Amino acid sequence: MSIDLIGVLTVLAGFFSLMLGTRAVFTTFILANLLGSAAAFQTGSITIQPPHLLLGFVAVSAFSDRILLTASIRALRFPKPGYWLACLAVYGALTAVFLPWIFSGSMLIIPLGTSEYGNTGSPVPLGPVSSNFTQSVYIMADLLCFLFAVGFSSTEKGFKASAFALLLFAAGNVLFAFLDIVTFHTGTQSILSFIRNAQYTLHNEEEVNGLKRIIGSFTEASAFARTSLGTFAFTGTLWLSARRPVLTGALAMITFCLIILSTSSSGLAGAPFVLALLYVTAIARNGVRPDRPYESAAIMSAPLLIGAVIAAVLLDDKTSRIISDHFDLLLFSKSGSDSGIERGSWNVQAMLNFFDSGGLGVGLGTVRTSGLLVALLSNIGVLGFLFYLLFVVTAFGKKRGAARSFPSDMRMAARNACIGLTVGDLFVAPVVGLGLLFCVFAGLACADFERKEGET
Repeated sequence: MSIDLIGVLTVLAGFFSLMLGTRAVFTTFILANLLGSAAAFQTGSITIQPPHLLLGFVAVSAFSDRILLTASIRALRFPKPGYWLACLAVYGALTAVFLPWIFSGSMLIIPLGTSEYGNTGSPVPLGPVSSNFTQSVYIMADLLCFLFAVGFSSTEKGFKASAFALLLFAAGNVLFAFLDIVTFHTGTQSILSFIRNAQYTLHNEEEVNGLKRIIGSFTEASAFARTSLGTFAFTGTLWLSARRPVLTGALAMITFCLIILSTSSSGLAGAPFVLALLYVTAIARNGVRPDRPYESAAIMSAPLLIGAVIAAVLLDDKTSRIISDHFDLLLFSKSGSDSGIERGSWNVQAMLNFFDSGGLGVGLGTVRTSGLLVALLSNIGVLGFLFYLLFVVTAFGKKRGAARSFPSDMRMAARNACIGLTVGDLFVAPVVGLGLLFCVFAGLACADFERKEGET
């Protein structure tokens, strides 16, 4: 086992935050999710990232806080979201243990982790792989993270602390993106090497059409874009709700620009969906009302403004050609690139595994995919997909709190952030796991500190 500077700093931050209290621990944990290319500990092929290490400190803090622990356990009751997420996690772990053995040798797979045939890069006979274990650990960590997030946000102070920490996270994501760009153009990328120490392939020196592929504090542009889609939805919703409009509006606008400039195809494809989500949110929250003429005019004129910008670009041959070539390279021709063909072959083989297994899937973490929907079906099958849907519906399908209040607006922003993250996952996710950041947002969206004890 090896530990680098970032690992030492993570441990120190964990103990120091424990001395400061629960809010400090959870805030530190949320901010640690920015370190997407860092490893606190490394042993062999197993990497423990800072947020997963700090989740242990969150657990220690939770077990010493009766209110937080009680609220976390209460979140597991049927039919609350935590119950269905627990079903997903437990069922996923069971499939990882049994299905690769049950279907062993009956079909070919493109393994996510290391199989007994080594890292061939081509289809191999189905059998257990190393990622069956690691993905089971990750999905259990997701479950704990969600429960602790709900528990921590079950008090007014905890709820506000979570909201503030997530705003800090959005600001930190922008800061790291600028650091990535500046260090690239000044040849000083070594400054960030201490947070880029994980045993992952790092795409920090790539360019497309003369633009640096922005990775921020993550390993590649798609990971940065996926996170940014979530923070853009979060800050954009808060701006629409007039919650710290100067700060949230600036963060939303800068984040949106970074998504477009990141050269990530998933970011470019996902941005219109998040923009549409924000527009629907504006209509749902503010509506078109005579007593709010300026807000109503802004809502009604937004499509016209976007149409005018598009028309202006199309009328300028030079500008339209540059933009068209850029989008063609990153989006429309992506499927014909080597990367697109490879990712497409993963999904084709994964869906064959889904049908060959009779809809059961071949086990959590068994096969490599490029998209959340295919990952769910091919790995954990129809039943696992059903658990996932039930979690999403119960978590985000219910309105909580008084309309247009601070808690209600914050929950709506957190829900939209989860949708933004999911949009990114639908394009590029290789695994079933929700991710710790998603679970923090989901926990905030589900927390209901206004509820009186005994109410359901």
